[in-house]
Amino acid sequence: MRWIARTGPVELGLLDGPGTAGRFAAGGLTAVGEVTLHNADALRRTVDAPPGCDDGTLLLAAYARRGLDGVAAAEGMFALAVVDGDEVVLVRDHVGARTVFHARAGGRWAASTSLRALRDWPALGAGLDLAAVRSFLTFAYLPGEQTLVRGVRELLPGRCLRLRPDGSSREDVYWEPREVLDPKPAGEHAGELRALLEAATARRLPVAEPVAVLLSGGVDSSLVTALAAKLHDQPVRTYSISFGDELPNELGYSGLVAAHCHTEHAVLSVPGAAVAARLPGTMALLDSPVGDPLTVPNLLLAERVAADGLTTVLNGEGGDPVFGGPKNLPMIISELHRADPRPDARARAYLDSYRKCLADLPALLTPEVHHALRDAPPLTDHVAPYLRQGRMTGLLNQLLHTNLRTKGAHHILTKVERLTAATGVEGRAPLFDRAVIDHAFRVPGPLKLKGATEKWILKESVRDLLPATIVDRPKSGMRVPVQNWLDGPLSAMVADLLLSPRAATRPLFQPATVSAWLRREGALLPRQGGKLWLLLSLALWLDAYDLSP
Repeated sequence: MRWIARTGPVELGLLDGPGTAGRFAAGGLTAVGEVTLHNADALRRTVDAPPGCDDGTLLLAAYARRGLDGVAAAEGMFALAVVDGDEVVLVRDHVGARTVFHARAGGRWAASTSLRALRDWPALGAGLDLAAVRSFLTFAYLPGEQTLVRGVRELLPGRCLRLRPDGSSREDVYWEPREVLDPKPAGEHAGELRALLEAATARRLPVAEPVAVLLSGGVDSSLVTALAAKLHDQPVRTYSISFGDELPNELGYSGLVAAHCHTEHAVLSVPGAAVAARLPGTMALLDSPVGDPLTVPNLLLAERVAADGLTTVLNGEGGDPVFGGPKNLPMIISELHRADPRPDARARAYLDSYRKCLADLPALLTPEVHHALRDAPPLTDHVAPYLRQGRMTGLLNQLLHTNLRTKGAHHILTKVERLTAATGVEGRAPLFDRAVIDHAFRVPGPLKLKGATEKWILKESVRDLLPATIVDRPKSGMRVPVQNWLDGPLSAMVADLLLSPRAATRPLFQPATVSAWLRREGALLPRQGGKLWLLLSLALWLDAYDLSP
C-alpha cells in the first residue's frame, strides 16, 4: 500500500501498490505513512507511546510530543503525512530511503508516496517537465526536487513541509550532515566507526529469521556480509549476479567472501532476454526513471530473495557517497589543475564527471525543446550549493555532501526501495545509517582519501573481518553487457521507442542524432552504450506514465 493526503478539507487515503502504508493515531494527531524504524526501542523510551505500538504510531507519537526533534531522533525509512489542524505536515527520512511528492491545483494541496497518483489527479492537468528531462539526461536520475510531471515536486530528505489551505507552505530542515572535524588518531576513528557499523547492521537485522545480503564482492557489500554473519543468530544468505562467463565479473571475489563468512550463497544468472522482457515493467515501478542498467537485475534479485522466503535484504550501498569512492579522486585532480575562473566552474566539472549526455544536449534535443528551456535555471543549480564554502569547508567533504544529497537520495536509495518493495522484501542499507554518516563527516579528509586509496578509514575499520584480497583490491565495478543487450534482445524495442513516429520521445530528440548513436557513431560512452540506455529508460518510463511533451 501507498498513501495520499489532500488539504481543504483534509483527506487521508491508502492506495494500492508496492509499499507498507498504514494509518496511525497518537498524541491527538492522525497520519498516514510508510514507516520502518531501526531504533524503535530507543525511541520508545523517549516518548509516551502505546506499549507494543507499530513503527508509524511510534514516529507520530515522537512528533506529537517533541516536534521535529522527535523526528530527528528516529532512525529508519519513513514518509509521513500528519494532519495538524487544517494543515498537512509532510516528513521524509534523513537520507531519503522513502519518497514524498506534492503538488497544488484547484485550490488544494495533494501529497503522496506515489507519483502516479498525482500524475492522475484530474485537477493537476499533468504534463511533461522539460527541465527535468534535461536533468535526467545529465545525471541519469533526477537530483533534487524536480519530477518529470509538471507541477509536482519531491520533498528533500531531512525536511518537513507544512502545507496550508491558503496555498502557502513552510519547509524546515531537521537534519543535514555537519562537518565537525575531530583530530583524534586514525586508530581511534577506525575503532569508533567499527562500533557504529556493528550497531547499524544489528539494528537492521530481522528478528528470529534469516537475512539476505546482496554481495557483489566489493568491500562495501563484503563488510556488510561479514558483519551480518558475525552479529546475526540466524542463517545469512548471500546473492550475486552473473551476466555470463564470457564477461569480466567479480564472482571470484563474492564467492571468496561467502566462503570466508560461511553464508549460503546463490548466483543468479541474468540473460539479456530476461532484461528485455522485464525492462518495461521495471521502469513502470519507479516514481522517477533511473538510467541504471542494473534495474532489472536488482528486481530479479529481490524476487529471488522473496521466493526463498526471506523478508529482509541488506546491501552495501552508501560506501562511495559517504566515505569517498572513485568519483572523488578525479574531481580533486581536476580542481588542482583548474584554470577556469567562472564561479560555477567546479559545479560544471562535477556535472561533466557524470559522463552522460550533458555535452550532447545541443545535438540531441530538438530546437523546440531548446527554445522551451531558454529561461530554465542552469543545471549547476542542482549541485553548486553543496560545492561552495559553507557547511563543509574541505573539497572532499563538499563532494561527499553532494554525492549523498543527490545520487544517494535520488538514485541509490529510492531505486532499491521501490524495487524491493515491489516484491514484498525490505531493502536496508547499514552504510547509510545516520550515525555512520555523522561520523564520516567527523573524520579528516586524509583518512577517507589517503593518497590514492579511497575509503581508507572504512577499510581499516573492518580489516580484521575480511581477507586482505577483498579489503585492498581496487574498485572495478560490475561489467554490465549493455551494448550486447542493445544490439541483441533490445534492438527492436530501441528502434520502436526512439525512432518510430509514435515514439513518446520523438518531440524531444533529434532523430539524426539517435540514428547516429545506433550506428555507434558520435561520442558514445566507452562503457557500452550508456547514453542510448538513458534514452531507452526515459522512453519506457514516459510510456508507462503516459506523458508526452
